[in-house]
Amino acid sequence: MNLDSRIYVAGHRGLVGSAIVRALEQQGYHNLVTRTSQELDLREHDRVEQFFGSEGIEYVFLAAAKVGGIVANRDYPADFIRDNLQIQNNVIDLSYRYGVKKLLFLGSTCIYPKLAPQPMKEEYFMTGTLEPTNEAYAIAKIAGITMCQSYNRQYGTRFISAMPTNLYGPNDNYDLETSHVLPALLRKIHEAKENGRQEVEIWGSGQPKREFLHADDLADACVFLMNQYEGNDIVNIGCGKDVSIRELAESIASIIGYEGQFVYNTSKPDGTPRKLVDVSRLTELGWRASITLEHGLARTYDHFLESHQIFSKPVGG
Repeated sequence: MNLDSRIYVAGHRGLVGSAIVRALEQQGYHNLVTRTSQELDLREHDRVEQFFGSEGIEYVFLAAAKVGGIVANRDYPADFIRDNLQIQNNVIDLSYRYGVKKLLFLGSTCIYPKLAPQPMKEEYFMTGTLEPTNEAYAIAKIAGITMCQSYNRQYGTRFISAMPTNLYGPNDNYDLETSHVLPALLRKIHEAKENGRQEVEIWGSGQPKREFLHADDLADACVFLMNQYEGNDIVNIGCGKDVSIRELAESIASIIGYEGQFVYNTSKPDGTPRKLVDVSRLTELGWRASITLEHGLARTYDHFLESHQIFSKPVGG
């Protein structure tokens, strides 16, 4: 990409898209195109075609998606597969039809088998049964990857796919019913401290292990891949380290200054036992994560306090 390339970031208000916009702007890219979902519903083909037909887009970061935590995925599978398929189909196909030079599609590590060997290598893709609680979302992402690969083979496009691990950072979703585990825990523990509660309920056993990558690291990796990577193979993006949900809760409590107890509700699903990605392919290309979990959590809590206007001065940041 040149600094004046016409770059469309789909989903620029979300956790991932907003981080990509920040990364691009920090690196000097100044011809960015964004639209809110109210301005452009990516599920509506005719509106998306009109957009691509008039904007002269050269590069696309496809970060727009319907996302949610384990309960939302379990309870609304039709919404997740329908909306994501519609978004992907429109943006990928119309990127081809209107001459986009390169597209980066963001998938998810949920595309890997539930019981995949750890850490998960890219070649484990499509080798086993998916985790049932987010199967609909995973199948949509698998379709997006396959669509990019198929267009590359048939039409000679340059569409690449990256698989980020669990993400967190500014502009995350803190709704306790639809959020992912890290923002949900952060909000729960913060509110417990504020309200003087001595116990915090955590869904599941606390034993599953997860890898967490700050959104700013992901964004930096995405810009790197757009500029440096060509190929049909998917590329994992992660930090190469994981922690248990129990350890994550303890780390968040330490940053917030909460001294109460955790109660584990084992009637709630644990999900996949472990999800650690092998990042050797990305490392060999020349990129590594730089934000530690401790530092990233402190930054995220500071942003949470600012965005929720709870304190004038962050606690434990």
